Amino acid sequence: MTKIAIESGPAQADAGEGIGTLPGASENAALAPQDGIDLDVIMDVPVTLAMEFGRTQMSIKNLLRLNQGSIVELDRLAADPLDIFVNGTLVARGEVVVINQKFGIRLTDIISLSERVKRLA
Repeated sequence: MTKIAIESGPAQADAGEGIGTLPGASENAALAPQDGIDLDVIMDVPVTLAMEFGRTQMSIKNLLRLNQGSIVELDRLAADPLDIFVNGTLVARGEVVVINQKFGIRLTDIISLSERVKRLA
């Protein structure tokens, strides 16, 4: 299983666990109830976090021809940001970083609620 760290600042050798928050956000502020809603009830609900480098389509014939060393061209440029999905919903974009010789994702853009709603239509 691959662990993916999410960090918000420049990659540093002493990044600790490699998990961070957005700049200016404190851990307590992220967990604080908003409008009287107690979010503690859902804090332990597991979600699936996925990062997508890109996509491609190919025929089954070409898929069966793939072997070790094959290269599959994706629909993105190397400099394009990765899409970050939670339970299949696009929530952010980011870039790959290396922290203590492990890959991580730096969040560069959080998808707003209104943008997520537009994608549902």
